[in-house]
Amino acid sequence: MAPSIANRVLEHILGYEDLLKSLLRDLVVAESPSSEPAVHERARHVFMSALIELGYYVVETGPADGPRHVYARPENRSKNAATQLIIGHYDTVWPVGTVNDRPFEVDGNIIRGPGVFDMKGGLVQLILAIKTLHDLDLEPEVLPLIFVNADEEIGSRTSTRYIRQLARLANRALVLEPALGDEGSLKTERKGIGRFTFTVYGKAAHAGLDPEAGASAILELSHVIQKLFAMNDVDKGITINVGTVDGGVQPNVIAPHSTAVVDVRVPTIADGDRIEKLIHGVKPEVPGVRLRIEGAIGRPSMESTPRNEALWDQALSLSKQLGFELSRAKVGGGSDGNTTSQYTATLDGLGAVGHGAHATHEFLYIDKTLERAALLTLLLLSPPTEVAALKDAG
Repeated sequence: MAPSIANRVLEHILGYEDLLKSLLRDLVVAESPSSEPAVHERARHVFMSALIELGYYVVETGPADGPRHVYARPENRSKNAATQLIIGHYDTVWPVGTVNDRPFEVDGNIIRGPGVFDMKGGLVQLILAIKTLHDLDLEPEVLPLIFVNADEEIGSRTSTRYIRQLARLANRALVLEPALGDEGSLKTERKGIGRFTFTVYGKAAHAGLDPEAGASAILELSHVIQKLFAMNDVDKGITINVGTVDGGVQPNVIAPHSTAVVDVRVPTIADGDRIEKLIHGVKPEVPGVRLRIEGAIGRPSMESTPRNEALWDQALSLSKQLGFELSRAKVGGGSDGNTTSQYTATLDGLGAVGHGAHATHEFLYIDKTLERAALLTLLLLSPPTEVAALKDAG
């Protein structure tokens, strides 16, 4: 891409600082916790209206009584054009009322507020990128398809099927999750994530009068927990954490039931397959108990595939044209990039630069976030000849 285009794009986007602040304020004030889809309409309206003003066809999708997701594409399009998928989410982890305690605030080069970093800042970057294309009369050869969901923070339960459908057709996926650290590292590898529930059924008995007549579900769960922790492999990056346990009825009763909920993180798909089999292969040891194991690796690992590496190289080259150099990182958290990476070239962490995802000190840097909006614009402009090979490489 010609350096002159990069300079024009960057100069134009740096002039959008006031728009960044005002649009982000509107999105943050319109609170949208994952657990309360009934209050999402205001935030959804802010985002959808901005796209409609830029000539996009926008629709809602998802369950009528659940999270509503946003799909958008340019009104004017070639039906046979190659496509690229831009992925984001507008739900946050913060309950309604959080903005009253931690209001939207601009402090010099910093913006604070619930959801500014994860990830409403990324949504504003997308609007700025599309507006730049519109204002400078620059038309991507690869048709942008936008999907912004309302349940990413709780595992994309209702939206993953749409993401899979779109990713299968796309030459690449650009994920607007926040970048990592002050340097704004992109996320080129993510661990796979699994959630498993162990339920133990024992037999109640009086702990003092007739203990041998019982079968302790808690004793069995203690054996299970030790087996699970033995599966951890720090060197390989495999973590199995028993996060919650529950069980029993009274101190003087042999426990008739117990449960444990387990979080699993794995760096590769092969690791996920192996650990999943090991977990489902756990057998009970205490006579008289029954063990039920539920769960799976729900988000497969986002690995360093050849097509993902090629897309990273492309972004690195474009960042140099903008006057900065990208870094990248492996992270333990998951995103919808884990899903898209199974089907197409994926680059994650293209959103806001700042700190504090899911934390009370959440903030973004204005200057660096605007730079990343410029990078996103250039990625959207990248021609299909550069991305067509990526689809076949991984």
